[in-house]
Amino acid sequence: MNQINSNLKRLRQQRVLSLTDLARLSGVNRITINRIENGKQKPLPRTIRKLAEALQVDVEDFAQNNLKTG
Repeated sequence: MNQINSNLKRLRQQRVLSLTDLARLSGVNRITINRIENGKQKPLPRTIRKLAEALQVDVEDFAQNNLKTG
């Protein structure tokens, strides 16, 4: 699992968001989010931007190994 996958799941869970909640906030399909989190789909840059915005993190930080959460 790469950093985007693990950061996405960690951030979503820390914000107590379901896949459906994040899908509604980001405009990204719930199945797509699930596939990204599980490493079955590589996200497009525009998808990363939408998810980062919904999770209130910088796009650059989203892929970082040392993402600060909380």
